[in-house]
Amino acid sequence: MMLLAFDDEATLARGLSAALGGSLAVVGRHRFPDGETRLRLPPELPRRVVFLRGLQDPNAKLTELLLAAAGARELGAGHLTLVSPYLAYMRQDIAFAPGEVVSQRHLGRLLAAAFEAVVTVDPHLHRVATLDEVLPGRRGLALSAAQLLGAHVARHLPDALLLAPDEEAGQWVRAAASAHGLDFAICHKQRRGDHEVDVALPDAPVNGRAVVLLDDVASTGRTLAAAARGALARGAASVDVAVTHALFVGDALAQVHAAGVRQVWSSDCVPHASNAVSVVPLLAAALADLQEASR
Repeated sequence: MMLLAFDDEATLARGLSAALGGSLAVVGRHRFPDGETRLRLPPELPRRVVFLRGLQDPNAKLTELLLAAAGARELGAGHLTLVSPYLAYMRQDIAFAPGEVVSQRHLGRLLAAAFEAVVTVDPHLHRVATLDEVLPGRRGLALSAAQLLGAHVARHLPDALLLAPDEEAGQWVRAAASAHGLDFAICHKQRRGDHEVDVALPDAPVNGRAVVLLDDVASTGRTLAAAARGALARGAASVDVAVTHALFVGDALAQVHAAGVRQVWSSDCVPHASNAVSVVPLLAAALADLQEASR
């Protein structure tokens, strides 16, 4: 098995390649002044190739990924697996207004045409039960970093209260709390726009507790900031954040810290200065299982 990765994800690629015990190659890229990209792959590829490509900032990355996958077929690859630790365009799974494009459905079809299997971590699925449903006729595997984040919290703050900043994060908080014997509670969120949210804390014993906000993704940071302010107003001794995908767009991280958050711990699904938990063992085990099942 060969792992093909892009240069901006070299750290995760080296760790995953070592865990798999296979070879690692980097996709060469040259950007032309007009915005097009010339890609270069190894001239000879084995039958099984795994692409590593997170799809944060997806509009810039999807074209390169799909071109690289097509090129890999021409160079000998017969079975392609995509490991996309962050899988974009998953939230739009229905049309909320007439004329809206259901991006999840169409991205799923594009990826299904290019890859035999797709592995991701904590995708933002709402009304779809499994990733298989997103990828017609292909294998989709959705892993979770919740228990890894929960273990990290339990090591540093064994008496922490895990707090989900909204109902959608409840599934990850429950999994992390139950795996490591932590207390948990779930907030209620009302979104008023891309950057405006109201977060109501649950009736839970927050006063004097070390609170850790746990979520799948931090994008604008407004939800985490609102929940942190609420927890501190209720007497929390401290507020930290544990998140799978540390996107932190623009001034998001500064906003979170300004709200009183002490530390931010993230997985290395998305390269970020806050990375504290590695998903390499999770991804390596999943790839080993997929390879065994397809023999």
